[in-house]
Amino acid sequence: MTWFIVKAVLSGLLIAAVSEVARRSATMGALVASLPLVSVIGMIWIWAETRDADRIASHAGATFWYVLPSLPMFVVMPLLIRSGMGFWAALGIGCALTVILYLVMIGVAPRFGLRL
Repeated sequence: MTWFIVKAVLSGLLIAAVSEVARRSATMGALVASLPLVSVIGMIWIWAETRDADRIASHAGATFWYVLPSLPMFVVMPLLIRSGMGFWAALGIGCALTVILYLVMIGVAPRFGLRL
């Protein structure tokens, strides 16, 4: 349980730091948020707990394929907000789009030999 608390606190601090950077500079916040910090931290935690190189490789490969369906949200949200839609509605639509695209990815990936 102690290890879980350490992971949660460190991960939470990272997210809080990104938020603080973004509050001061939208551009710098976007840069820091675009870094694959969650994936890197996840891989570090997996490695620390398992030392399983195959698991890390599978995780990294699957992460690549799951990032792709999340990218359109970052195009749709600014377009919706700039067209006058409220933040929460734009966020909701962006998240819904991402979920739909994740489901499409899950359905299509095996047809191309991808194991996610």
